[in-house]
Amino acid sequence: MTFRYDFAPTPFGDALAVFSDEGLVRFDLSESDDPSVPWLLEDVAAQLQALPAPDPGAADEVTALLDEYFDGSPVRFHDHITLDWRLIGGFARTALQTISTIEWGETMSYGEVAVLAGRPGAARAVGTACRLTPFSIIVPVHRVVRSDGTAGQYGAHPERKRFLLDLESHR
Repeated sequence: MTFRYDFAPTPFGDALAVFSDEGLVRFDLSESDDPSVPWLLEDVAAQLQALPAPDPGAADEVTALLDEYFDGSPVRFHDHITLDWRLIGGFARTALQTISTIEWGETMSYGEVAVLAGRPGAARAVGTACRLTPFSIIVPVHRVVRSDGTAGQYGAHPERKRFLLDLESHR
Protein backbone atom coordinates (compact mmCIF):
# COMPACT_ATOMS: atom_id res chain seq x y z
CA MET A 1 0.00 0.00 0.00
CA THR A 2 1.35 3.39 -0.91
CA PHE A 3 0.38 6.68 0.67
CA ARG A 4 0.84 10.16 -0.72
CA TYR A 5 -0.04 13.65 0.40
CA ASP A 6 -0.78 17.11 -0.88
CA PHE A 7 -2.26 20.29 0.56
CA ALA A 8 -5.64 21.87 -0.11
CA PRO A 9 -6.36 25.52 0.68
CA THR A 10 -9.27 26.39 2.98
CA PRO A 11 -10.30 29.65 4.65
CA PHE A 12 -8.65 28.21 7.77
CA GLY A 13 -5.29 27.62 6.08
CA ASP A 14 -3.92 24.74 4.08
CA ALA A 15 -5.21 21.29 5.00
CA LEU A 16 -3.20 18.12 4.72
CA ALA A 17 -4.82 15.60 2.36
CA VAL A 18 -3.43 12.07 2.59
CA PHE A 19 -4.39 9.43 0.04
CA SER A 20 -4.04 5.66 -0.05
CA ASP A 21 -4.47 3.46 -3.08
CA GLU A 22 -8.11 3.19 -1.98
CA GLY A 23 -8.98 6.87 -1.50
CA LEU A 24 -8.70 9.82 0.84
CA VAL A 25 -7.47 8.46 4.15
CA ARG A 26 -7.09 11.71 6.10
CA PHE A 27 -8.01 15.35 5.64
CA ASP A 28 -6.59 17.39 8.44
CA LEU A 29 -7.10 21.05 9.26
CA SER A 30 -3.84 21.75 11.01
CA GLU A 31 -3.62 23.47 14.35
CA SER A 32 -0.47 25.08 12.96
CA ASP A 33 -0.06 27.88 10.44
CA ASP A 34 2.10 25.45 8.47
CA PRO A 35 0.51 22.02 7.97
CA SER A 36 3.74 20.63 6.55
CA VAL A 37 5.38 20.70 9.97
CA PRO A 38 7.13 17.40 10.65
CA TRP A 39 5.01 16.39 13.67
CA LEU A 40 1.85 16.31 11.56
CA LEU A 41 3.38 14.04 8.95
CA GLU A 42 4.94 11.96 11.72
CA ASP A 43 1.50 11.55 13.32
CA VAL A 44 0.00 10.42 10.01
CA ALA A 45 2.95 8.08 9.36
CA ALA A 46 2.52 6.52 12.81
CA GLN A 47 -1.16 5.92 12.19
CA LEU A 48 -0.57 4.45 8.73
CA GLN A 49 2.67 2.69 9.67
CA ALA A 50 4.14 4.18 6.49
CA LEU A 51 5.51 7.58 5.51
CA PRO A 52 3.34 9.25 2.86
CA ALA A 53 5.23 10.66 -0.11
CA PRO A 54 4.61 14.18 -1.40
CA ASP A 55 2.41 14.19 -4.51
CA PRO A 56 1.74 17.73 -5.76
CA GLY A 57 -1.61 17.83 -7.50
CA ALA A 58 -3.05 14.82 -5.65
CA ALA A 59 -5.54 17.08 -3.88
CA ASP A 60 -6.72 18.91 -7.01
CA GLU A 61 -10.17 17.25 -6.99
CA VAL A 62 -10.58 17.90 -3.26
CA THR A 63 -9.49 21.51 -3.78
CA ALA A 64 -12.03 22.02 -6.58
CA LEU A 65 -14.80 20.63 -4.38
CA LEU A 66 -13.70 22.79 -1.45
CA ASP A 67 -13.77 25.86 -3.71
CA GLU A 68 -17.38 25.05 -4.67
CA TYR A 69 -18.28 24.39 -1.04
CA PHE A 70 -16.78 27.63 0.26
CA ASP A 71 -18.46 29.52 -2.59
CA GLY A 72 -21.76 28.34 -1.12
CA SER A 73 -22.63 25.27 -3.21
CA PRO A 74 -24.09 22.30 -1.29
CA VAL A 75 -21.30 19.83 -2.01
CA ARG A 76 -21.68 16.24 -0.78
CA PHE A 77 -18.00 15.31 -0.67
CA HIS A 78 -18.60 11.57 -0.26
CA ASP A 79 -20.48 11.55 -3.58
CA HIS A 80 -17.26 12.61 -5.34
CA ILE A 81 -14.40 11.35 -3.21
CA THR A 82 -13.78 7.77 -2.14
CA LEU A 83 -13.00 7.67 1.56
CA ASP A 84 -10.60 5.11 3.00
CA TRP A 85 -11.90 4.57 6.54
CA ARG A 86 -8.87 2.61 7.83
CA LEU A 87 -7.98 5.17 10.52
CA ILE A 88 -11.25 4.87 12.41
CA GLY A 89 -13.32 1.85 13.33
CA GLY A 90 -16.07 0.55 15.55
CA PHE A 91 -18.88 2.82 16.64
CA ALA A 92 -16.86 5.94 15.82
CA ARG A 93 -16.80 4.90 12.17
CA THR A 94 -20.51 4.10 12.21
CA ALA A 95 -21.24 7.49 13.78
CA LEU A 96 -19.14 9.32 11.17
CA GLN A 97 -20.79 7.43 8.34
CA THR A 98 -24.17 8.43 9.80
CA ILE A 99 -23.01 12.05 10.03
CA SER A 100 -22.10 11.87 6.34
CA THR A 101 -25.83 11.64 5.58
CA ILE A 102 -26.69 14.97 7.24
CA GLU A 103 -27.65 17.29 4.41
CA TRP A 104 -26.23 20.75 3.71
CA GLY A 105 -27.79 23.35 6.01
CA GLU A 106 -29.24 20.73 8.36
CA THR A 107 -28.04 19.79 11.83
CA MET A 108 -28.56 16.90 14.21
CA SER A 109 -27.84 16.61 17.89
CA TYR A 110 -25.23 14.20 19.18
CA GLY A 111 -28.08 12.14 20.64
CA GLU A 112 -29.98 12.01 17.34
CA VAL A 113 -26.86 10.77 15.58
CA ALA A 114 -26.39 8.12 18.27
CA VAL A 115 -29.94 6.85 17.71
CA LEU A 116 -29.51 6.74 13.93
CA ALA A 117 -26.16 4.99 14.35
CA GLY A 118 -27.83 2.27 16.38
CA ARG A 119 -26.66 3.19 19.88
CA PRO A 120 -29.23 5.34 21.69
CA GLY A 121 -27.62 6.94 24.69
CA ALA A 122 -24.18 7.09 23.08
CA ALA A 123 -24.18 10.87 22.50
CA ARG A 124 -20.78 11.24 24.17
CA ALA A 125 -19.33 8.56 21.90
CA VAL A 126 -20.65 10.53 18.92
CA GLY A 127 -18.85 13.60 20.28
CA THR A 128 -15.66 11.57 20.54
CA ALA A 129 -16.08 10.36 16.96
CA CYS A 130 -16.49 13.96 15.81
CA ARG A 131 -13.33 14.96 17.66
CA LEU A 132 -11.36 12.04 16.19
CA THR A 133 -12.60 12.30 12.61
CA PRO A 134 -9.86 11.80 10.05
CA PHE A 135 -11.97 13.77 7.55
CA SER A 136 -12.42 17.37 8.72
CA ILE A 137 -15.07 19.18 6.63
CA ILE A 138 -15.32 16.18 4.24
CA VAL A 139 -17.43 14.36 6.86
CA PRO A 140 -19.56 17.25 8.14
CA VAL A 141 -19.09 16.86 11.89
CA HIS A 142 -19.75 20.60 12.13
CA ARG A 143 -23.43 19.74 11.49
CA VAL A 144 -23.64 17.92 14.82
CA VAL A 145 -24.80 20.27 17.57
CA ARG A 146 -25.79 20.13 21.20
CA SER A 147 -29.30 19.02 22.15
CA ASP A 148 -30.23 22.64 22.95
CA GLY A 149 -29.31 23.63 19.37
CA THR A 150 -26.14 25.52 20.25
CA ALA A 151 -23.12 24.81 18.09
CA GLY A 152 -20.71 23.46 20.67
CA GLN A 153 -17.05 22.82 19.96
CA TYR A 154 -15.06 21.96 16.84
CA GLY A 155 -11.79 20.78 18.23
CA ALA A 156 -10.11 23.82 19.67
CA HIS A 157 -11.81 26.08 17.11
CA PRO A 158 -15.52 26.66 17.76
CA GLU A 159 -15.28 29.72 15.48
CA ARG A 160 -14.59 27.37 12.55
CA LYS A 161 -17.76 25.42 13.33
CA ARG A 162 -19.77 28.65 13.50
CA PHE A 163 -18.26 29.77 10.17
CA LEU A 164 -19.26 26.47 8.48
CA LEU A 165 -22.76 26.48 9.95
CA ASP A 166 -23.24 30.12 8.91
CA LEU A 167 -21.95 29.36 5.41
CA GLU A 168 -24.50 26.57 5.02
CA SER A 169 -27.38 28.61 6.46
CA HIS A 170 -27.11 31.23 3.67
CA ARG A 171 -28.36 29.03 0.86
